[in-house]
Order: sequence, then C-alpha cells, then structure tokens
Amino acid sequence: MATRTIEDADIRLPAILLGVGLGGFFDGILLHQVLQWHHMLSATGSDNAGIREYPVDTVPGLRMNTLWDGIFHVVTWVAVLAGLALLHARVTRSRSRLWRSPTLWGWALVGWGLFNLVEGVVDHHLLGIHHVREGAHRLWWDLGFLALGAVLVAGGWLLQRGGDGSRGDLP
Repeated sequence: MATRTIEDADIRLPAILLGVGLGGFFDGILLHQVLQWHHMLSATGSDNAGIREYPVDTVPGLRMNTLWDGIFHVVTWVAVLAGLALLHARVTRSRSRLWRSPTLWGWALVGWGLFNLVEGVVDHHLLGIHHVREGAHRLWWDLGFLALGAVLVAGGWLLQRGGDGSRGDLP
C-alpha cells in the first residue's frame, strides 16, 4: 500500500529525488570546492576503472576534474529540479503544509543517505575514482561516508514514519 501524505499525494519519489540532489550539492560544494578534499577524478591513475590519471596539482588535471565536478553538479541540479517539479505536480493543495511535513523531510533524508551509499560504494570502492579524503586513513573516511549515509537513511525513515499522512503530517 502506498504511503499517502499531504492531501492524499504520494511524495516519496519527489522527496527522495530532492534529497539525492541536495546531498549531492552538499558533497560537491563542501568536499569538492570548499575543503578541496577530492574531485570527481582525483584518484584516477590508481583507480579500479583504468581511467587515465588527472592529477589535481596540474592545470590540465584540474581542468578535467573541474569539468567532471561541473557535470556532477548538473546531475544534482536536475535531481533537485525533478523533485521540485514532481512535488508541485503531486501536491495541488495545502502546499504551505508540505514544507513543514516530517514526511517530506524524512524522505529527503532517505534520498540524501541513498546518495551517500550509492556514490560511496560506486565511486569510492568499486571504481576508486576518488575518495572522501586521500591519505593514510582514506579507507576510514570512505567508510565514515557510508556510515553517514546509513544514519541518514535510518533517521529519515524514522522521521517520515512520524508523519501521519491522514492528518497532512501536521497536528
């Protein structure tokens, strides 16, 4: 049986897409740009995919990493837009209640956690094209990223379960 929320609209998919996009933006802005711990291709040359090395301490390497960081941001932007468009289409009344809904934000946290889990497993472990932070303890940083994803999924799941769809998620 589908979970119905906010005026009988199923908001799971749009909220998860919104969470995936926002989680990707957080990762890209904080880890790629502000802290500069990694870029999309910063571990190439020693990866599991056989991609040519693009060292971030050279102009050509940084240009390629910046390009792929930008493509990554385009994908996260599209996820946010798709989530917002689906929310707008599915919730036609009481839209102001939507933004206060624990169901919306719970599913968004699930989406953010799923982003961390999928991106962490695929990019950090399977392909090895980058890691959360390079260095002697990079495996622990990568595992911490996965653990954070699991906590976000669990926390989001619990939060959305606290929302009572029959009351529009509000007391």
